[in-house]
This record gives sequence, structure tokens and C-alpha cells, in this order.
Amino acid sequence: MDEQQWIAMDEYLCDRTQTPDEALEAALKSSAEAGLPAIAVAPNQGKLLQMLARLRGARRILELGTLGGYSTIWLARALPEDGTLLTLEAVEHHASVARKNIERAGLSSVVSIIVGDAVDTLEAFVRDSIPPFDFIFLDADKQSYPAYLRLVLRLSRPGTVIVADNVIREGRVADAQSRDPDVIGVRAFLDMLAKDANVSTTAIQTVGSKGWDGFSFSIVS
Repeated sequence: MDEQQWIAMDEYLCDRTQTPDEALEAALKSSAEAGLPAIAVAPNQGKLLQMLARLRGARRILELGTLGGYSTIWLARALPEDGTLLTLEAVEHHASVARKNIERAGLSSVVSIIVGDAVDTLEAFVRDSIPPFDFIFLDADKQSYPAYLRLVLRLSRPGTVIVADNVIREGRVADAQSRDPDVIGVRAFLDMLAKDANVSTTAIQTVGSKGWDGFSFSIVS
């Protein structure tokens, strides 16, 4: 199979499992027009995240890597009326685009975007002893995944679900000799999870409109 077949299969699955959504489509369109990189999750992946958050019964969600707010909208829609979502974004331009997309989706009262270095923000959360999160989605720079994991585990509790995107990277993560900083970051992240007796983890490869990549899924015990 080649990438065109993967894309065709994704289009077929999305056509069968999702209905047209103006807010989500507008988020992708405005992000492209604003020059944001086309690295948001695919529609079927966004719905998977939403379903996982619903299955968890999440009331507090943390997202690292807002971009244009596409995955943010998916996740925020999984929350109950009194739920909250905090999303961290390093680039103000990205956050500005996301704010408009989230407002258009009617979710401004649910979502808070925090702009700045994610490690600094997470360390502040730990210092301030904010309540733990039920569901955490990591989709920011891969070099920092180990630092993010160290901190989000301190912002978790038993039952917290942690999902991380882009952990396959076209199979390069299997190369122990790779000098790619993103690969090194993901490998260290997965090693940390493997050694933590208080976290149960699995990972899957995905192919489709986003190429060959995958997710890790963890539950804190």
C-alpha cells in the first residue's frame, strides 16, 4: 500500500463516521490561511481523542500544543457543562488563531489558552498545587516530551489518561542510533513510561492522511 491508499482509506472512514462540522472545518481553513503548519490531527484522530476523553469521564483536560485549536475543539466537546480545558501554546500567533477558532465553536467559556514555555507553565502549576487533570494530550515539541512527562505525572492522579501524538515518526523511533532530536526525545519519553511502575502504557502505529506515525496511551495507577 502507498500513501495515496492510506489517504483514500482515511477519507472513506471519515465519510462514514463523521458529519460535516462548520466549526472544525473553519478551524482548519483559518489555520491554513494564517500560515500555520498543517500538522493538526486528522478528523478521525480528533474524534478518537474526544471519545477517549468521554470514556474517561474527563472533567479537567490539559493539552500541550494548541496550534490552531483543532484538537482543542474536539477535546473540549467531550467535557460536561462544568468541565474545563487548559491548553498550552508557545507561539502567540498560533494562540491568536486558536482563540478565534475556539470562540467560533462556542467554547471560549470552557477553554483557556496559556501562552509561553510549557515547562515553565507546568512547573508553575506544580508549585501552585492546582487540581490534577483527568485527561492529558501531548502534541508539542518532541524534544521536550521527557520534561513534559516528568511534570504532567505530578499533575495527574490514579486514573488519569495521558495520550501522546507523533511517537512513531515514520518508524525512525525504532532506530537507537538516530541523532534526530525529536526521535531522541520520543525514545526517552517511551523509556520513562516503560520504567514507571505506576503507569500502564501501550502504543499504536497509524497510517493515513498524516502519513506513518502513531500514539502512546497511558493510564496512571
